[in-house]
Amino acid sequence: MAFGTHDSASEVMAPIKPNEKPLLVVVVGPTAVGKTHTAILIAQALRTEIINADSRQVYQRMAIGTAQPDEAERAAVPHHFVDFVQPEEMYSAGQFESEAMKWLGQWFQSRRTAVMSGGSGLYVKAVLEGLDEIPSDLTIRASLNERLQTEGIESLVTELRQLDPVHANRMDVQNPQRVVRALEVCLATGRPFSSFHNESVRERPFDAWVVGLRMPKEVLDERINQRVHQMVHRGLETEVRGLQHLADQNALQTVGYREWNGYFDGQKSREEVIEEIQLRTRQFAKRQMTWFQKMPDVHWFDAHEKDANENILNALRVECSQRGWQLNDTPTRD
Repeated sequence: MAFGTHDSASEVMAPIKPNEKPLLVVVVGPTAVGKTHTAILIAQALRTEIINADSRQVYQRMAIGTAQPDEAERAAVPHHFVDFVQPEEMYSAGQFESEAMKWLGQWFQSRRTAVMSGGSGLYVKAVLEGLDEIPSDLTIRASLNERLQTEGIESLVTELRQLDPVHANRMDVQNPQRVVRALEVCLATGRPFSSFHNESVRERPFDAWVVGLRMPKEVLDERINQRVHQMVHRGLETEVRGLQHLADQNALQTVGYREWNGYFDGQKSREEVIEEIQLRTRQFAKRQMTWFQKMPDVHWFDAHEKDANENILNALRVECSQRGWQLNDTPTRD
């Protein structure tokens, strides 16, 4: 589905005029809420492309478990920052900020709009506000990794909750690398890790219009449960088996992957693995919403309503009209 006529689209595709800022449309919300579909509709309406802001969809060979946009979705609208990092490599929010800002800088030289979509709050924040430089202490990190091996992750999580309850409540506390990193900063600086994400907001050479997607908990929970079943049907187990030699890597410390370890060891049934993935995904979605609900200036829409995407496009049309751009409101099928 494409939106608008060539003439109306040419306005949002036109180069930026002097003293005019380009517009980055951002789509946020919890996993399984429908961000990819909505982002594609918006990008088609604007005749633009999509930056993916998801810390796990960057990895190759993890298409099923991270719910990467599929071939048809990427053919409908080009997606950037998807499926380009090897699972054994580290990729940080700081790297994403640098590379995404470089891409946007080049893109906005000739285009007025772009779309960014994703569920990683820190990645979204990195582009919209910038990240503060976070210190490191390799000695403390080594000590924490030793504790991780001898005491287990719960001991570290308990200490992190004492030193930085704000970050502990919104992060994935089942991810050992992230727990170690957050605790490392707390111990090295005497400050909460979360304080380094709130210091300053960098001025950006573009405006942002943020769309937030939400739905009732019971509806989202059912969508998550069904999505997990679909992933398993598509071959999630085979995908995870093919990455077992990398099970200790940071990329694999995520929901949908680490739960299979007990199954491969003969300690869990397949059904138990599926239920655990569903539970942890629902918990993850709750943390995502906690993060995004604290973001300022988000235009929230109820994604489960029939006219949700039409309402979003209508609101976008108003935003564009205020800039003197026109967006045709009649969808046409290619």
